[in-house]
Amino acid sequence: MKTAPQNIDEYILGFPPEIQGILEEIRATIRAAAPEATEAISYQMPTFKLNGNLVHFAGYKNHIGFYPVPSGIDAFKEELSKFKGAKGSVQFPLGKPMPLDLISRIVKFRVAENLAKSTQKPHL
Repeated sequence: MKTAPQNIDEYILGFPPEIQGILEEIRATIRAAAPEATEAISYQMPTFKLNGNLVHFAGYKNHIGFYPVPSGIDAFKEELSKFKGAKGSVQFPLGKPMPLDLISRIVKFRVAENLAKSTQKPHL
């Protein structure tokens, strides 16, 4: 039985080399868009956190799953409409260029959203 990855490096190493490269590109894109975020494994997926979960991503056989929560999907609904997706997720097909610029803009949107939420919480 395969053990669950303890960090994003271990997660990425579980994929074939060509997928590892794509996952590393996405990781670097998220890191550049959210340099203050911390890396974790949450829901058995690579996760970036900043005042709570920021975004998750995951590798699959035919696509990369990207999970910016429903607000991140709604804010970019038109641009994401050409991809399969659901309420809080989108699937970027393998074999096509990853929309790294779009991923970056979604992550920056989520950073602003999480930082705004943290300033609205009442202090006890």
